[in-house]
Amino acid sequence: MAIIPTTDRGRRKADRRDAILRAAATQFAQRGYASVTLEDLGAAVGVSGPAVYRHFPGKAGVLAAILLDASTRLLEGAEQVLDGPVDAEPALRALLAHHVDFALADADVILVQDRELEQLDPGARHDVRLLQRRYVERWVEVLARLRPDQPEAELRMRAHAAFGLLNSTPHSARLPGRRPAEATTRRLLEEMAWAALTA
Repeated sequence: MAIIPTTDRGRRKADRRDAILRAAATQFAQRGYASVTLEDLGAAVGVSGPAVYRHFPGKAGVLAAILLDASTRLLEGAEQVLDGPVDAEPALRALLAHHVDFALADADVILVQDRELEQLDPGARHDVRLLQRRYVERWVEVLARLRPDQPEAELRMRAHAAFGLLNSTPHSARLPGRRPAEATTRRLLEEMAWAALTA
């Protein structure tokens, strides 16, 4: 669970950290991790490159924070959805809505996850993978209640297929030319993922 700063200084530091992460996700997605320097990240948020070290141990630390934060937010959101007795169908729809929120708001993070995960040091990569596995298992728990006739391996495959569809937003939601409104994109994503999960 994220710690909320209680002092003005703490809030300013947290805001600067968040700004660096947002800028880094955009730049890593657009230019690739290897092409971005700490000076680029500092300039994007109005500080010097060395000032980034006040928040992160280096560029690898920035990448790790982006991916760990994203995986943590997804898992915490799923656990909030499933906290307490919830029928299987509304629980699955709530999980879908939660993931669509993430996919639409954090398309750059999805691209960074897809392209740069292997740049993490082994320990950080292990931590990201562990969070992701725990997130998948929350979906599998709900699917098992909805489809008790199917083995867990098949339910896990359904979950991963749905994630692949939902995480296509960096590509599908950014097609050149006229794009559908966000509400339309959300509806289509939820409809298609629901079909993949329950067909």
